[in-house]
Amino acid sequence: MSEPGLRERKKAKTRRAIQDAALALIAEQGYEATTVEQIAAAAEVSPSTCFRYFPTKEDIILADEYDPEIFAALVEGGSGPPVEVIRSALAGLFRRIYAADRDVLYQRILLCLEVPSVRSRMHEGINEALQLMTKALATRFGVDPDNFELQMANAAALGVMTRAIERWAERGGTEDLPSQVDAALSLLGRGFAETAG
Repeated sequence: MSEPGLRERKKAKTRRAIQDAALALIAEQGYEATTVEQIAAAAEVSPSTCFRYFPTKEDIILADEYDPEIFAALVEGGSGPPVEVIRSALAGLFRRIYAADRDVLYQRILLCLEVPSVRSRMHEGINEALQLMTKALATRFGVDPDNFELQMANAAALGVMTRAIERWAERGGTEDLPSQVDAALSLLGRGFAETAG
């Protein structure tokens, strides 16, 4: 992946400043009490700049820049059935994201669990992620993105990853999240054969 140019770096810096300001304000005064105008002022940008980067307040919380890396990791993934390719391809990337942004990730997931509008936007994002993953794996396996088995494997993998992340946040974020996600995908790959009855 090529290094981003100056313009892209400045845009990424502005995006991060807006998101950091939003999360700090929300932690202090709550989601509903925090306005886009307050976020803009704290980030030292105009409200119109906020909306240029993020169409909604929910997007300020949830948007990230990981899609190209996820796509590349899946396209270049290893061998095995789709769930194993997803597990192995995303393991290193997810651990790096967690190491860099653990606290931000935890706050985001708590907001998804607590704020209906953020949770609704998260579910829209899950559908977008499903399309991205399906396209990437279709490229990886050389099949049509409409392939039934590929779509079902992707949906199941995304479902267990989402639940593992939610469970981690519900339990205080004290466990190692990449290990929890890996365990969830491993369990799915084994067909839940070891689940207690």
